[in-house]
Amino acid sequence: MKPVNEFPEGRDDERVHRVLHHYESQTEDEALEEDEATLEDARQTLMKIPNELVGPVRALLSQHAK
Repeated sequence: MKPVNEFPEGRDDERVHRVLHHYESQTEDEALEEDEATLEDARQTLMKIPNELVGPVRALLSQHAK
């Protein structure tokens, strides 16, 4: 029996495949450009957090997005 994937609201198998295709078809230069553009986005902040806080931080971000 094929396992059933459960996706978050607004996500589906088609979207997952599109995202995979995007990243798997990128050259190293394209990936670097994308990373650098993200770092320059004034609306976002990149932070190092301890691994044990990743779950709680994700939960907090999920609540903020609602």
